[in-house]
Amino acid sequence: MSPRACHTMVERIRAGTRTWHEDLEGTPFAVAMLAGTLPLDRYVDQLAAYRVVLKALEEELSRATRPCVASVWSADLVKLPLIDRDLMYFAEDGVFPASVAAAPAQAFAREIRAAAASDPLALLGFLYVLEGSTMGGMILRRYVAEAYRLRDTDGVAYYASGDRERWARFTARLNEALPGPGGQDGVITAVGRAYHHIIAITAALSTGLAAAP
Repeated sequence: MSPRACHTMVERIRAGTRTWHEDLEGTPFAVAMLAGTLPLDRYVDQLAAYRVVLKALEEELSRATRPCVASVWSADLVKLPLIDRDLMYFAEDGVFPASVAAAPAQAFAREIRAAAASDPLALLGFLYVLEGSTMGGMILRRYVAEAYRLRDTDGVAYYASGDRERWARFTARLNEALPGPGGQDGVITAVGRAYHHIIAITAALSTGLAAAP
């Protein structure tokens, strides 16, 4: 869809990401999670993989000096402590990551670090995808809690972090920071790269799991 058809940054991103959403929802990892059959160490491995990615992203965003990037990033978007809380919870029960997604997570982190040096605007595309994933987590949290018999936010602090009001504030800042197609194009490219990496992580997490019927 052309920039003229969709005027805001977020409208353009949404128009271009529907297929990627569907691809992720059909992976064996996602299907098993919804069915309550996902091995616990695979769930924990996803948290560990996202920790690698978020550590790189949040560190680079906190150091960003470009005004339009700094105007979008906010301390209330920090998620790393939540994942650390979840990983600690499972570690205390002797459950550790399966480590099948470490390599694609590290590849994503390397691209984040490189982009921060060469094209800081790309950080906003990466952030959009990672922050957006917590909105889906609001739905998935129930399935995870039921499958592993978790209480309150034990083990699901990251999945429970979705907040519609925070998302609205974030997307409003993103639209305001990038009102024209010139700046938007690079961010949209970064969104595509982020989905490429998330799909690679999810494919690794799907290794050995039954495909959807």
